Amino acid sequence: MLRDVALIAAEDTRRTRVLLARYGIETPVTSYFEHNKLRRGPALIERLRSGQSVALVTDAGTPGISDPGFHLVRLARETGVPVVPVPGPSAVIAALSVAGVPGDRFVFEGFLPVKRGRRLARLRELEALGRPVVLYESPHRLAATLESLAEVFGPAEVVLGRELTKQFEEVRRGTAAELLGAVRAEGVRGELTLVINPRRAPERLDHR
Repeated sequence: MLRDVALIAAEDTRRTRVLLARYGIETPVTSYFEHNKLRRGPALIERLRSGQSVALVTDAGTPGISDPGFHLVRLARETGVPVVPVPGPSAVIAALSVAGVPGDRFVFEGFLPVKRGRRLARLRELEALGRPVVLYESPHRLAATLESLAEVFGPAEVVLGRELTKQFEEVRRGTAAELLGAVRAEGVRGELTLVINPRRAPERLDHR
């Protein structure tokens, strides 16, 4: 597909060009990310309306999930341009599939607020729902998020997925406090996904 489109709109053109070079794909690439989406979006739509095809790709995961891709999709829909999804890796679903939590109903929150007060308030709202919660987090904010999770969710089981569906994939389990200790001792890098199961504590899993 990437060979056949007229243009590839990429979150990070440098990363995307590495992928394209590996497969010998020479399709032109342009940037489309959070800080240029309002300016670049209309130009991409004009190319689509002229009959050209544009592929939207992200650094990791599925376009439109916790990234500005949904803005472009919405513009396309509003102007009558068809949008065709291409299934690919999804950290949300990958994390749920290995978490061992009830996946029939869950909440995907994306990234939590940066400020501690707002973060705690939102976590209390999520904890009250009594459903598994899936979060995205960055390495430099992970410790603060785990601290907040420990405060709100207490001994609830937390699954930490790192680089899911990629080469250095890793999955850890424990309470938020336990994971916080490991993160502080060892550090962490890469794309991070958290699954919190507020329904039961780890020590009770074998008895339910």
